[in-house]
Amino acid sequence: MIPKLKSTDSQVETTHKPLYIPVVGKFWLSHCFALLWLCVSIYIAHPWLKDLAFHVSYPLALLIIGGLAYVPGYMNAFLVISLILDHQPPSKNEFPQDEITILIAAHNEEDKIFQTLQYIDRQDYLGKIKVTVINNCSTDQTVHEVRKAKKKLSIEIMLVHENKPGKFHALNRALKAVSTPYFITLDADTLLHPSSIRYLVSRMKSSPEEVCAVAGSVLAKNSRENLLTKMQEWDYFLGIASIKRLQGLYQGTLVAQGAYSLYKTECIKEVGGWPDAIGEDIVLTWRLLERKWKVYFEPCAVAFTEVPSSFKHLVRQRARWARGMIEGLHEVKPWRQPQMYVKYMTGVNLIMPYLDVTFTLCWIPGLILAFFGNYLIVGPATLFVLPLTLMSYSILYFYQRNFVFKRLKLRIRKNIIGFIFYFLGYQLIMSPVSVYGYLQEIFKSKRKWK
Repeated sequence: MIPKLKSTDSQVETTHKPLYIPVVGKFWLSHCFALLWLCVSIYIAHPWLKDLAFHVSYPLALLIIGGLAYVPGYMNAFLVISLILDHQPPSKNEFPQDEITILIAAHNEEDKIFQTLQYIDRQDYLGKIKVTVINNCSTDQTVHEVRKAKKKLSIEIMLVHENKPGKFHALNRALKAVSTPYFITLDADTLLHPSSIRYLVSRMKSSPEEVCAVAGSVLAKNSRENLLTKMQEWDYFLGIASIKRLQGLYQGTLVAQGAYSLYKTECIKEVGGWPDAIGEDIVLTWRLLERKWKVYFEPCAVAFTEVPSSFKHLVRQRARWARGMIEGLHEVKPWRQPQMYVKYMTGVNLIMPYLDVTFTLCWIPGLILAFFGNYLIVGPATLFVLPLTLMSYSILYFYQRNFVFKRLKLRIRKNIIGFIFYFLGYQLIMSPVSVYGYLQEIFKSKRKWK
């Protein structure tokens, strides 16, 4: 029913519809704002550029400031406006009943696999769920725990064995037996919210036919362990989620992560399953995008994964991610992507090594110099990027709190110390680790999946 507004002069009927802006309009509006921000930052940073050029030459000064301020500022401005303009359409059917399969590759997961299966058993999904656990060279009691789950839980669980080490071998082994139209990949240490699968399948069923995968929203479950996990809680909640939403808006989520994503079975079989790569989920996703298929993101399909609690394991994980990105760029060149948005999003990854190297070799030494009163590299002008970053985090925090956590009856933990260290110091860890991952790929060092 359309509400009627009374007036002293006349009685009129009005209906309030949100302003519709097509995706292409959002894309160029965001770029226009980002370009304006870049122009302002160039003007403000001009004295800084002159001073630095006097000591290191103009081209090198431009390269340094470009990597520390100009390019990051442009990218953050584009992100902020895109997040403001992002309004995901509601699902057409929030209670789908399609039969699905869940694939879980497990290597020495005796202390986690039973609980993961328990959380699957508690799903409010109305369709039949079949779970396939692939034992990949486990030497502990993983198999025993899976067999115990088969007896105690109501879901259908099948246990298969893959003797070739490597997650891609395990998943490809199980893919051959998948007969359902959709399947989900789930890490053995990842716990699902009770409505998670329902939202994930619902998004797929509500999407256009060319959508071949939907990435779920992965958050940290062990954030209370130490300062490192507290920082990662915000990285998953704000940093990774904001990038996923940005990519989802432009219909090209770049990673349907293996930790928790939904796929159309026929599409994955058509591209030959998972490749022999350390970033197998990145390369797989880019192969799907190359075929003009689309990958979406569902923020309400929440899963909680165990993040690295030691510095050593965090370095291994993030170096592996950085290395996987390089593998993806080598396998599928951005200019080969047929869709404009995907071409742009994957193209952005080409400049990530430049940004990480500049941050590692210039920002960190410059920050040390700034503590001693030398503001040649890091000074007041470099802080110009921070308000945009804080703005993007604020927008996403508001969205996550009001449209995701409130809907799922979840509560955001007050992790203020973790946020402060995440906001001010997390990149000091991530950029050098990414550079380490790039070097590993350049010199083809031995792969380590864990």
